[in-house]
Amino acid sequence: MTPDPELLRQFARTNSQDAFAELVKRHVNLVYSAALRQVNGDEHLAKDVAQMVFTDLARKANSLSRRETLTGWLYTSAHFAAAKIVRGESRRRDREDKFMRESISETAPEADWEKLRPTLDDAMHELKETDREAILLRYFENCQFAEVGAKLGLNENAARMRVERALEKLRAVFAKRGITTGTAFASVISTNAIQMAPANLAATLTTASITAAGTGTFTLLKIMTATKLKLALSALVVAGAATAFVLLNQAQKNLRAENELLRQQIAQLQTDNESFSNRLAAAANSKSHSDEQLNELLKLRGEVTRLRQQNVPPKAAQSKTSSLPEAESIQIHLRTRFVSLSTEDLQILGIRWTTDAQGSRTGLLTEQQLKIINEALQGASDASVISAPQVVAINGEHATMSVTRKVGVPDLNEDGTLHSTNVSYVDTGTIFEVTPLFLTNSSTFDLNLDAKLIQLAGDSSQTNLQTIEVTNHVSLQPGQTVVLEREIQPDKFSESSTNATADPRSLLMFVTPTVVKASDYQPNGRVSGIVKPPDNTDATYFPKPPPQSPPPNQ
Repeated sequence: MTPDPELLRQFARTNSQDAFAELVKRHVNLVYSAALRQVNGDEHLAKDVAQMVFTDLARKANSLSRRETLTGWLYTSAHFAAAKIVRGESRRRDREDKFMRESISETAPEADWEKLRPTLDDAMHELKETDREAILLRYFENCQFAEVGAKLGLNENAARMRVERALEKLRAVFAKRGITTGTAFASVISTNAIQMAPANLAATLTTASITAAGTGTFTLLKIMTATKLKLALSALVVAGAATAFVLLNQAQKNLRAENELLRQQIAQLQTDNESFSNRLAAAANSKSHSDEQLNELLKLRGEVTRLRQQNVPPKAAQSKTSSLPEAESIQIHLRTRFVSLSTEDLQILGIRWTTDAQGSRTGLLTEQQLKIINEALQGASDASVISAPQVVAINGEHATMSVTRKVGVPDLNEDGTLHSTNVSYVDTGTIFEVTPLFLTNSSTFDLNLDAKLIQLAGDSSQTNLQTIEVTNHVSLQPGQTVVLEREIQPDKFSESSTNATADPRSLLMFVTPTVVKASDYQPNGRVSGIVKPPDNTDATYFPKPPPQSPPPNQ
């Protein structure tokens, strides 16, 4: 039997519909059954979930063909796709009271299966990926231990031991939830976990998935057009209109606040200009000024000239003019987070970007959007948090957050062999600088941001220090989060990096400002200046030297 990765490579190279149809035929029961449990038995929603999963498989065929097995990826994708559809259905039912889903009659399951079914998929995703993969192959796809071992790169006995350990961990997860079975635990899962998909579903999914993937854009409207265009279409229109209305309202609110600030500044400048003009005109036209009055006028002109020549930042002067006196007693809490994510998976976050001339992108998120994105990042297996520093800064003052570590780089020959025991140490990590302003007259945050990621690049024979920097100036309302994005090359010297030709990744920088009044914040809780990890003395050595030549102590 042709392995799954080989079939996926055939489809990626030649767009072979037969190869993709064979993949769908092998795994449709697994995906459909996992989706059916999470959508509470709704067959139509389960088909929609299956369509989403296999369309995503067709779109990512090239990158996924490097995996040894597709079972775990398909199962996890079905879990997240089903969760997304369930959330959408809940919101739709709230908006449309008249829409009621058709009840589905099904045979009452056995008592033990009825206990496990509602939480089986959530419990499975509490396991590690290797344990989840072993259980899926053995009890969901009913593979023999020899076949499980072949797919996982193990012998038969090692595969048996991994499956048994994973099963014990899954039983412990259910035990924590107070769920036990009267019969054999593995037998209940093996007998009931997989249900037969409708007879014509595989053929429908194959055609629709290849069609949707070929357009380069995947939308729920195309899926419903290929299957059934029920009342869910009206729900999608309502959801899109509501989202557009919220975004338009927010943009108008921001523009009104900026216009009000500019009007105040223009009025102040006009008043000052008129006052100076009147004084100069009176001095020029008057012939009867006394010497004392003339000297006073000359002193005033000199004072104006001296003030103009002082090096005072315009932004700071404007902010003090436009802010109320109480702004001086305000502190700003800044929560930041640096996240590394595959650029290919960036589109699933649904962020609306604006791109500057340097190629970096910026987006604004509401609290609800940030919560949804956090859930998506937690479920993504290839997303990682690089650092998450926080700082409390005085309104209008500069703050720096640095999370770095020293990395030892050995002296190597051109062929990558160790030349000597000399090691040079460099700082790698994240540095975030910000000047936050909170304008009390418009309730707006004004942030000057400068974020840097410093990492090693190159290979074992030639290394260099790479700095990725993003600078931007943004305005946002309380409760909003600004996210900056810049494409980066993978850190090939990271301990978690195993693929020297990894796909390009994106660096996401989330910044959430919050006003903290001085009266509500304890003095000993103030954080100012540079924030570093508790222990910044250990140096990591890449690549590791031979045992007889340990790296020198830092």
